Amino acid sequence: MEEVKTKQLYERDYSQWAETMADLLASGNFAELDIENLVEEVRDLSKRERDRLLSSLRLIVHHLLKWDYQPQRRSRSWQVTIQRERNNISFYLKDSPSLRRYLTDGWLGEIYGNAKLEAFKETGLDFPAACPYDIGEVLNRVVSLTD
Repeated sequence: MEEVKTKQLYERDYSQWAETMADLLASGNFAELDIENLVEEVRDLSKRERDRLLSSLRLIVHHLLKWDYQPQRRSRSWQVTIQRERNNISFYLKDSPSLRRYLTDGWLGEIYGNAKLEAFKETGLDFPAACPYDIGEVLNRVVSLTD
């Protein structure tokens, strides 16, 4: 298979293209690789991992906002979501320790707008303009129904 055909395959059937690229790599047939799209896909892998981590962070903040601003409606479901997403972050970091660089107050500020919007859609409440939490609190604060 020549490079032009592999580029066309990328447009027609992504799954088949990926399998073909893996087979070409495994066989050492580097001349036929679709390098341009391979480079793009490898870069996208990193972004996808980052986005999964930030999505978990956003969900935690979303539920902490509801937890703090609607204490009368606190539920086990919110508590479970917060813990599940913290566990997910731990798993992501085990697989990709370099993702730790996104666990900062700066990145927390980046995702806060979306978390706040989601919490607003569910509650109709106004939330602070700036994130009221620091990264340590988001990752470690205990949320208990007995508080």
